[in-house]
Amino acid sequence: MSTETAAAANTQEVVKEAVPREPLFSAKNKRLLTDPLDDDNPITVQVLGICSALAITVQVQQAVVMCVSVLFVMLFGNMIISVMRNVIPSRIRIIVQLVVVASLVILVDQILKAFLPDIAEKLSVFIGLIITNCIIMGRFEAFAMGNKIWPSALDGIGNAIGYAWILVAVAVVREIFGSGAISFPGIGQIKFLPQSFFDAGYMNNNLMILPPMALITVGIIIWIQRSKNQKLIEEN
Repeated sequence: MSTETAAAANTQEVVKEAVPREPLFSAKNKRLLTDPLDDDNPITVQVLGICSALAITVQVQQAVVMCVSVLFVMLFGNMIISVMRNVIPSRIRIIVQLVVVASLVILVDQILKAFLPDIAEKLSVFIGLIITNCIIMGRFEAFAMGNKIWPSALDGIGNAIGYAWILVAVAVVREIFGSGAISFPGIGQIKFLPQSFFDAGYMNNNLMILPPMALITVGIIIWIQRSKNQKLIEEN
């Protein structure tokens, strides 16, 4: 009986060695990075994280800082939840996820206050509201709780970048037409529209810096996205 058991164990080891490991950037893993950019974008397709897209896209520098903050929280949060997934009791998993994201957000908030106090003051409560960002909690629950650390890290990066490019695009449009310049972290405002525009009678559109124009800009991006990618159009 022991001989049969040993033979079975040896057979299992041979089978394990015969199965090739999945490459780090396999087609499946690459989709974790690319799908959130278009087909499964968290803002324009899943309709999550809309609040920050409306509130902090008045200036590009605010949007960039928010995007980097969300990337940090989502990347390390996904990895931490993935590592802990097998030891988290199902009854308190949401509480654990909130503790993880809250800890990371507090760390981000303190770093911003130390190195970028002006931007931290402008972002104000919105950094703290990352804790309740639907995208982050959704990825924790839907992906990190059921996958290993590497795919979870890629999922966090992909969704953060998908979130980021929408925020930056909206901020660029709003700031260019709202103030005629673009602000960059650590640099300040740089004139974008040439003086000839203003000489011809163009005036900065202050309506662009109001929240309704952020919603309209996001709507235009959604319309362009669906006109190019027909499979995103929902059938009635």
